[in-house]
Amino acid sequence: MTLKQYNWKDGPDLIQQHSVAKHRILEAYLAAYFRTLVSSPNQEVLKLTLVDGFAGGGLYVHNDTRELVKGSPFIFLDATREAEYLINKDRRKPVQFQVDYFFTEADRHAHLHLDKVLREKGYGDRIGNGIYLQHAKFQDQADSIIEFVKKKSPKNGRSIFALDQYGYREVPAHLMRKIFDALPSAEVILTFGVDSFVNFANDGDRGKDLLDGLGIPDIFGGRSIEEIKSSERDWRLFIQSTLYRKLVENCGARHFTPFFIRNRSGHGDYWLIHLSQHHRARDVMTEVHWANNNYFIHYGGAGLDMFQMVGYDPVHDAAHRGQSALGFEFDDVARHASIATLNEHIPRRVYSDDTGISFGELFATTCNSSPASAQIYRESIGKLLDERVIEVVSADGSRRRSAAQIKATDQIMPPRQRPLLLN
Repeated sequence: MTLKQYNWKDGPDLIQQHSVAKHRILEAYLAAYFRTLVSSPNQEVLKLTLVDGFAGGGLYVHNDTRELVKGSPFIFLDATREAEYLINKDRRKPVQFQVDYFFTEADRHAHLHLDKVLREKGYGDRIGNGIYLQHAKFQDQADSIIEFVKKKSPKNGRSIFALDQYGYREVPAHLMRKIFDALPSAEVILTFGVDSFVNFANDGDRGKDLLDGLGIPDIFGGRSIEEIKSSERDWRLFIQSTLYRKLVENCGARHFTPFFIRNRSGHGDYWLIHLSQHHRARDVMTEVHWANNNYFIHYGGAGLDMFQMVGYDPVHDAAHRGQSALGFEFDDVARHASIATLNEHIPRRVYSDDTGISFGELFATTCNSSPASAQIYRESIGKLLDERVIEVVSADGSRRRSAAQIKATDQIMPPRQRPLLLN
C-alpha cells in the first residue's frame, strides 16, 4: 500500500491517530528521561542536544477531530520547558538547562511551515541560537550534528535522535552505528516502515540492493523471499523478526525495545524502536510501555526467552475510541503473567552458576528479550525470596529479605538447600 506523505504547502496537514499515539510516546519518554538526568540535588548544569531528523512542519490537523496537533519539534521544546519548571521549582539553586535543538527537514514546504509556526510561537529569536533549522536531508547533516554534540558534551555526547523517517530507507544501520560509536550516551528513537519493507523486498537485484543499502545484507541466510513465503506458515512474522534482529545488531546499540504500531486499515504497519547503550535508558522506555498500556500490545512471551513485539492499534485506543483486548497487553494481567514467568526463568539462570549473578547483570543481559521493567524483575525476585527458591546477598554479606532492598550490586544465588523441583 502506498502511504500518503505529509504536505504543508497550504498549512498544517492531516495526521492520523496512530501517529498521534507515536507523539504521545515520545512526550512520555522525554518527561521520564529528564527526571533520570537530574537525580542529584547537587547537579548544577544539564547539557543535552535534541535532534529531530525528520521534523515535519510543526503542526498538524487531526484526521478525525480536526483539532490542531503539535508535531515533534514542539514536543521537544515543551518537554524541556516543563522539565525545567518541575525540576527547579523546589531547588535552592536551579539546574541550568543547556539544551540545543536541531530540526532537520528535507521538504521545502514543511521546512518553511515549521519556521513560520516557531516564530509565531515566540521562538524567532532562538532560531540560529540554540534552535537550528536545517532545510536538508538528515543523512547529509548527520556528521556535522554529531560533531556539534561531541564538542558540546565531549565526555558522553548526551543526545536524543528522533528519526521519524518516512518508510525505511533513510536511516541505514551504519548511520546509527556512526552515532553510537561517536556519542556514548546517545539514544535513537527510530521509525521503521516494516510493512512497506516487506511489500517491497522481492527476489533479485532489487531485494539485494535494498538490504545492502540498509546495511543488513543477506539477513535471510541465502533464502529467497519467495522461498520464505512458500515455506513459512507466518512468513511476514518470520521476515519481520529476522529483520528486526539484524537491524538492531548492526546498528551497534547494546539495548533496545520495539513498539509495533498498526495503521487503522491494517496496512502501513511500522516499528518505533528505542536504541541506547545503557540498560537504564532501556528500562525508562519499558516503564513508558507499562504506564501507557492503551497504546502498547505485546505479541511475544512474558519471560526472558522471547522475541519481543509490541503494538498499538488505533481501533483499541481507550482515549480515542475505546479499548478492547488484543492479547497480552501492558496491564495488570500482563504484569502478573510477567512475574509468574520470570519466577520460572530467573531460577534457571541463577542455578546455572553456583556463584549466582548480580541483579544488575541479570537485568542488563536479559532485558532486551523481556517486556518486564527492572521493577517487575524485583517483584519476581521478591516472590522467589519469600518462597526460598533463591537468596540475595549484598556486598557486605548480609541477606536481603524483601524486593525493596535489592540493589544492582546484590548477588542472586541458589539457596544453600535447593528446592527439589529445581535440582
